[in-house]
Amino acid sequence: MLSVALKSLSEIASQTHARIQADFPAIDPIIGVNQGMRNNGYPADILTIDCLKTNKRIIILLHDDTPEMARYQFAFRNKDPDGDFKDIQLADITIQILYDWVSTYFTAAS
Repeated sequence: MLSVALKSLSEIASQTHARIQADFPAIDPIIGVNQGMRNNGYPADILTIDCLKTNKRIIILLHDDTPEMARYQFAFRNKDPDGDFKDIQLADITIQILYDWVSTYFTAAS
């Protein structure tokens, strides 16, 4: 079962996806919801946004211990994330924020 925070974030990501596809058809991001950590006893969920063309990934981590916060990292699909996650208030993650992250990171040269 998805938490309220994960449902909300998923909806924002879905709306962002539609805008990105309209403005940047070559990016075609893939949104993923992963509860594997939770299923393994770690109280957290992950939302990923992937770009197959550039092999880049944006990871957003929602941890039960800090329900008002999210942690995020710009990473790569074929590499384990490093420990350098940044904090953001969950309420500050908007369609525009995700749009800016995706459009900037996925179109930037590696």
